[in-house]
Amino acid sequence: MAPPPRLPLASSTPVLHGEFGSYPAHGPRFALTLTTQALHIQRLRPKPEARPRDGLVPLSEVSGCGTLQSRSPTDTAAYFCVYTYPRGRRGSRRRAPRTFRADGAATYEENRVEAQRWATALMCLLRGVPLSGDQEITPGLLPRRPRLLILVNPFGGRGLAWQRCMDHVVPMISEAGLSFNLIQTERQNHARELVQGLNLSEWEGIVTVSGDGLLYEVLNGLLDRPDWEDAVRMPIGVLPCGSGNALAGAVNHYGGFEPAVGVDLLLNCSLLLCRGGSQPLDLLSVTLASGSRCFSFLSVAWGFLSDVDIHSERFRALGSARFTLGAVLGLAALHTYRGRLSYLPATTEPALPIPGHSLPRAKSELALAPAPAPAVTHSPLHRSVSDLPLPQPALASPGSPEPLPDLSLNGGGPELTGDWGGAGDAPLSPDPLLPSPLNSPKTAQLSPITEGPPEMPVSSGAPPPTSTTPKVSTWGPADHLLPPLGSPLPPDWVTIEGEFVLMLAILPSHLGADLVAAPHARFDDGVVHLCWVRSGVSRAALLRILLAMEHGNHFSLGCPHLGYAAARAFRLEPLTPRGVLTVDGELVEYGPMQAQVHPSLAKLLTGPAGQRP
Repeated sequence: MAPPPRLPLASSTPVLHGEFGSYPAHGPRFALTLTTQALHIQRLRPKPEARPRDGLVPLSEVSGCGTLQSRSPTDTAAYFCVYTYPRGRRGSRRRAPRTFRADGAATYEENRVEAQRWATALMCLLRGVPLSGDQEITPGLLPRRPRLLILVNPFGGRGLAWQRCMDHVVPMISEAGLSFNLIQTERQNHARELVQGLNLSEWEGIVTVSGDGLLYEVLNGLLDRPDWEDAVRMPIGVLPCGSGNALAGAVNHYGGFEPAVGVDLLLNCSLLLCRGGSQPLDLLSVTLASGSRCFSFLSVAWGFLSDVDIHSERFRALGSARFTLGAVLGLAALHTYRGRLSYLPATTEPALPIPGHSLPRAKSELALAPAPAPAVTHSPLHRSVSDLPLPQPALASPGSPEPLPDLSLNGGGPELTGDWGGAGDAPLSPDPLLPSPLNSPKTAQLSPITEGPPEMPVSSGAPPPTSTTPKVSTWGPADHLLPPLGSPLPPDWVTIEGEFVLMLAILPSHLGADLVAAPHARFDDGVVHLCWVRSGVSRAALLRILLAMEHGNHFSLGCPHLGYAAARAFRLEPLTPRGVLTVDGELVEYGPMQAQVHPSLAKLLTGPAGQRP
């Protein structure tokens, strides 16, 4: 007779329970209870706490867990460390690792088994591996560590992307045990050239550390390969270090976190990346007037919003504040644009997005002084990613195709004494018997990538100017809903003509980290959300719309000039000779254009879904 199937544990059912000491050894003792949602900590000695501080650690605040051992030969205890990032009183996250001492047995080997059991159970829950009540917990339950290619744009935001990556991203993903290669991009379209030549079978994901522009390059590079049907299935992710960070804002919202900007948003998205998991992602195929085609994961904008985006480029040193300044200048010189918007309505159009409650207000951008940009050396693209000439060496985690030497995690070396060391206590080191970010075996080297065109020299630390002629995508899915540009549209399309202040076509919910343009949108709802503002709107009314968009309740204002429609495809024909068109914030040629949604074409690394704020 077959045994009954093992059922997953309920969220409140304990997975493990036990008593542990702390590090240093003369610290208090704790009772720990691990559930599928949190780690419960109760101090036992020297004095139990009626209201324990930090007694509940949600797994959404945990990046990883590892086992440690003392360097003292007489210490028979084993240790495990839980890497947590709780929110402080002011809302910002801080790194707060917690180390516990397994000392219930007489020998180190027995204590090590217990520490390993807890570390394994916690990592299984973080990675979404289901556990049952009667299941033996061994390291064999853990899935193979995903291998990530991480591309960093050092010019992202205010030139702080590389430093923020080293200060926050690398320590966290190392704690999570992720395998990665870290590459700096050197010029515009560098990331596109890299992914066009990669052997994608060696990676489980490509992550960009920048704004939305670098991910735009990666996505279009994947779709401009002969094997685009396989390449576009490569999960892509974004860690925000740019100005707008729109997709990261949507990922942050999907994960259940409160709105955030700056370093807080980066930490939230890094936590979600450590948890693993992906979602289908709709893409927009955009055909421009010249017949060239590009792919969008974010938005197409015309009018006020695109003017602000492009004309505020000269204020890039201000970070996200550039958009505020650009909006003020745009309101002062408000323009209208005559045009024709046609769209194919969605089969089941969602209700007008009026949220039941406002989104919490996002915190202001952290005031960080910009660091000087590192000197960049330029040479032709090499055949191996690990050999790319970079301002700083390309980094990789142990277990990645390109191994990394000992990492320093927030000031502490591999022995981790910077976080937990105390007077008279022998330092701890990673347990060599359990795979960890610091002692994983090396794997094979990367295979070659095809050599790209020679680099364009860049003489200054500023990013190269944005080209108005994007590279043409010769591959990708066919646009079966779109007739040739310039030909008549089918009768089931709706056409609106007149004077507009702005037109926005957006796929995800966010237009910026703290700008919710389509609060009801999902990554895979199969529609593009069209928003427009007609002429005649006053400056005060337009300002109210923009301010309400921060909370996602601009549609509840009842402004008669604000329109909305959900569509499967659309065509925009500017009838004004001058104007600005942007795709995912990138300037493209001005003129008639059309686009179609390709549902669930790509995969986005999002982490697990959280409870909506």
